[in-house]
Amino acid sequence: MEISSKGLLTQVTQFWNLLDDLAENDPERYEKFIQQQLKEGKQFCSAPEPQFCLETKILKPREKTVFINFCQWKRIPAPQSAIHPVPISVGRPEDISETSDVYTVINVAYHPDILQAADKDQIKKDQLIRMAMKCIEERFQFTLSFSYNIIEHKIKGSFLGMKQNLMGIHTDATDFTEKRELTLEQINSSVNSPDCLPQLKLPKTQISGKTRCLIEEICSTEFQVEKKTPNYELKIVKDLNEKPVKMELMVELPGIESVSLCELSVSEDDLLIEASDKYRLHLNLPEPVDTERTTAKFFKERAILIITMPLI
Repeated sequence: MEISSKGLLTQVTQFWNLLDDLAENDPERYEKFIQQQLKEGKQFCSAPEPQFCLETKILKPREKTVFINFCQWKRIPAPQSAIHPVPISVGRPEDISETSDVYTVINVAYHPDILQAADKDQIKKDQLIRMAMKCIEERFQFTLSFSYNIIEHKIKGSFLGMKQNLMGIHTDATDFTEKRELTLEQINSSVNSPDCLPQLKLPKTQISGKTRCLIEEICSTEFQVEKKTPNYELKIVKDLNEKPVKMELMVELPGIESVSLCELSVSEDDLLIEASDKYRLHLNLPEPVDTERTTAKFFKERAILIITMPLI
């Protein structure tokens, strides 16, 4: 670990020296490079999105119901062509207990273009499903039932659990080093490319802020500061016929001065709010909500976040 840390420190020092030289000698290429890295960093940090879920059975080593969540994720590369292999990411199995039921959930992810194409072609969709089931069998030494059933909801379990499972929050030191080495190779390649042209000038404060966010994303959660649960009020709004139509959540966030410090994730059945390093709120919603029509407003003067979630 000590040798690895020294090597990483050397690479980081070389990286900053490279950027300093580029900024001084060729500002236009420096700006282009930073813009490119911000774009790629945003894609790398994007979360997977659930698309559909199927139910089948694990036959061996022990018979059990299993749900497979199929997600689209920009971090997964698209295949180079129609004849190249299709990249897939498979998360670790997680056993979940609900009253008397015990089942397993496994999350898999493809590039968005792959799943969108499969939505229009049932044969392609079945092929992707079979491919994912084969990967699961080989990786975890399972034998799965050949038959499956696509369920009504897009995801089984919570959105937060799926996100943590696929994004690998518990990243060890080896993975961190490998990712940093790969990034440096990409940086050297990008800087030496003759196609680098100016697009947008960015202040150095903005650049350093993005770098800090990336490092926080891949660090282990055991080093994160414990966050408080904010005061909140969740109510169901009904129409004139007493039919529930939406849910409204009001969250008090004293000390938060900008909406840019808030991160909101909403699925059909749960919600997660993280505000800077101060607050964290995770709720299981009593009714399924329409995530596409969900809206949020932040009132800076009162430091209050109001989220409106129409019911499905």
